[in-house]
Amino acid sequence: MKVIAADKQFLFPPEHTLFNNCHASSLARLPDGQLLAAFFAGLREGEGDVAIWLAHTQGDIWQRPVRLIAEDGVAHWNPVLHVDGNTLWLFYKVGPTVHDWITRRVISQDRGRTWSTPQPLVPGDTLPRGPVRSKLLVMSNGEWIAPASIETEEFWDAFADISPDHGATWHKHDVPIDHRQRRNANQSDVWPGLAANALWETDVERVFKWDGVIQPTLWESAHGQIHMLMRSTRGHIYRSDSADFGRTWRRAYATPLPNNNSGIDLARLDDGRLVLAYNPIGGNWGRRHPISLAWSGDNGASWQDLLDMETDEGEFSYPAIIAEGRILHLTYTWNRRNIVYRRIAVN
Repeated sequence: MKVIAADKQFLFPPEHTLFNNCHASSLARLPDGQLLAAFFAGLREGEGDVAIWLAHTQGDIWQRPVRLIAEDGVAHWNPVLHVDGNTLWLFYKVGPTVHDWITRRVISQDRGRTWSTPQPLVPGDTLPRGPVRSKLLVMSNGEWIAPASIETEEFWDAFADISPDHGATWHKHDVPIDHRQRRNANQSDVWPGLAANALWETDVERVFKWDGVIQPTLWESAHGQIHMLMRSTRGHIYRSDSADFGRTWRRAYATPLPNNNSGIDLARLDDGRLVLAYNPIGGNWGRRHPISLAWSGDNGASWQDLLDMETDEGEFSYPAIIAEGRILHLTYTWNRRNIVYRRIAVN
């Protein structure tokens, strides 16, 4: 695979004063070809003014983003867009921390112009159900499967949340993992933003005690054969596989791909090749540059470098990627001040 063309745009002008901090974009393509990007933004991650924002394209130009969903005094997190025919879904988290957040959803029937009243995704459930960061997968049997995870004060765990009825009900299926006890922060190349983040600034040592996997990204290689790659605390991307439409999963195992304990995302092309967006850096809470693409022609057994998108020092993280034929659409965080969009053509 080779890159034929690659364009780069910022979603909003670099000198903007819309907010101080933005992160965790999600990307979707509507039936008419319009692109939508959702992200959270406010003073900084975890603050009570952080809301869900939405931007869309008109032609090839991104329009000014709008503050879409906000509850005063409640932090909003990790929006995930999903297109189901003419219905647009938006899932997002609310709560003071990642240990306490729950999932809400809204629906639009007019391509994101107006939205329904926010509702809990699974009423009465205090777990963070549904997609945690990456997009849903519509499986070949028509069911939706959401890549999900839970972050406690000690262990991180991934699961698949399956909806057989287009989002009306959800069923949780755990991904097994052997947890480890972590007791120190031996790290030589820590992401500089860790200590400055509102969530961790008072107790950086605490975050190095967490262990496990979160924030999966999914693909289907054949009928019922579902796979996931996961962010981990262990310096490598982890993987699990299911042969029964996500009902049961192989115990999570390490891949050779490095991971800096930051978000990843994957898209499957129409010919079965996979493209992974990630930071090719190891270490727990490792630095978040560069951000790159790799590709696989053997269902993720091996990977080859495709493109380094940002190589300067900084934070370039949390990619979201979708495929349209041989065109890749991609967004990612740019130093917490902007969201970058890239349109990449491959052969």
